[in-house]
Amino acid sequence: MNQEEQRKHLIELVTTRMPYGKYKGRLLCDLPEPYLSWYHAKGFPPGKIGSLLSSIYEIKLNGLEYLLKPIRGKFSSSL
Repeated sequence: MNQEEQRKHLIELVTTRMPYGKYKGRLLCDLPEPYLSWYHAKGFPPGKIGSLLSSIYEIKLNGLEYLLKPIRGKFSSSL
């Protein structure tokens, strides 16, 4: 993944809403860690949403949520 793709991926993490389930409508970056852990154990869904859920799980697992704050701040007006 090149820098531009990484940038777009991070933007999607703070602007994409969960399309279904218990947390439907919630921003992916706001999903609780236990829910993401459940998905990790069960298996992330295929496709783009699975990739995004996997990424936000790894970010939260490693305590890197602070990296999303500036991006979220910049794009929060479009939410």
